[in-house]
Amino acid sequence: MNRREWMSLGAMTLAADCVDAQSPPVAQATRDSQSAGGGGIPLEQYEPKSMLHVPETHVPRARFPVIDFHTHITSGGRSDSIHFHLDPAECLAVMDRKNIRTMVSVTGSYGDGLREALRRLPEAHPGRFIVFTEPAWTRASDPDYPQFQAGQIEAAHKDGAKGLKILKTLGLFLREKGTNQLVAIDDRRFDPMWEAAGALQMPVAIHISDPEAFFLPIDRFNERWEELHAHPDWSFHGRDFPANRELQEARRRVMRRHPRTRFVCLHVADSEDLPYVSECLDSHPNMHVDIAARIGELGRQPRQARKFFDKYQDRILFGTDASAGTSTPQQTFADALYEIYYRFLETEDEYFDYAPAAIPPQGRWRIYGVGLPEPVLRKVYWENAARLLGLPA
Repeated sequence: MNRREWMSLGAMTLAADCVDAQSPPVAQATRDSQSAGGGGIPLEQYEPKSMLHVPETHVPRARFPVIDFHTHITSGGRSDSIHFHLDPAECLAVMDRKNIRTMVSVTGSYGDGLREALRRLPEAHPGRFIVFTEPAWTRASDPDYPQFQAGQIEAAHKDGAKGLKILKTLGLFLREKGTNQLVAIDDRRFDPMWEAAGALQMPVAIHISDPEAFFLPIDRFNERWEELHAHPDWSFHGRDFPANRELQEARRRVMRRHPRTRFVCLHVADSEDLPYVSECLDSHPNMHVDIAARIGELGRQPRQARKFFDKYQDRILFGTDASAGTSTPQQTFADALYEIYYRFLETEDEYFDYAPAAIPPQGRWRIYGVGLPEPVLRKVYWENAARLLGLPA
């Protein structure tokens, strides 16, 4: 017997000894699972239950009135129509139960679509809804686009839109007609649009990237392997897309060029890197962030997150990214969604789910509450958004 055969035999003997050394029920269960399941169960069926015995605080209603700065009651992107994902009456019922005074539908389209959204939301329910407008991306390659888009912002403001929403269309999907090249976030043709929003005191809610894992190979090292395996089209790896940090730096150049325009960088500025976000906030006084769909990131670094809330308490906004039932449970509009956010912000509970789902949708981890003091909660829930939107304090 050579050395390799001897080592192989030893390894098999050790494995057998380990199974036989277990108590009889455990050993039998091990053999049963190996024979019946081929060695285990599919990962998507694995739903482990925590054995930790920790306090569980139910927070059914926010301690103070809330502005949800980031929802998708509507979606547009066209000038002639608007689609309602959520029924306004259903929204109001949840809002009243959860102490949400105002919801902002950021994807409000433009033109006739915007006017329809305004008619059915803020005009029909004063004080309860706010609607943002969007750029006309289909015109971006036209020679007169800079002037046209600035004019559209002014028209939307006259109609009643309170802000401008930039989807990740810009930076990741918008391409030049003819060349098919991606259009850069800091392309000069958009300067009149940014300036118009600043002149009209319309905050710009901007989303230009995605989690860092979406730009990396979908391999065994990717912590969002399950999410990307389920949604491979969400990956930006291996094609002509810019790197995550390139997109973020392009946004910084825009904020630097337009200091009087107030930018709300959504999803904690599309970054899991709080030191980098802090550097951006320190460098750009016109920058704010919201926490929509990112408590799964903030809540697994609670000590650093708490310091972040303390330092930037005047520039962090409450948002959820709520919409109708989708493949992303952490964004599905429901009572349970808001209760998790409130628990994260108001308690110091440990190791709880960041989304109302049996299997964590972004990654297999749990979060911890940051237990914000009341003065900071008031700012995050209401005051910071109210100041940007021109609402009463």
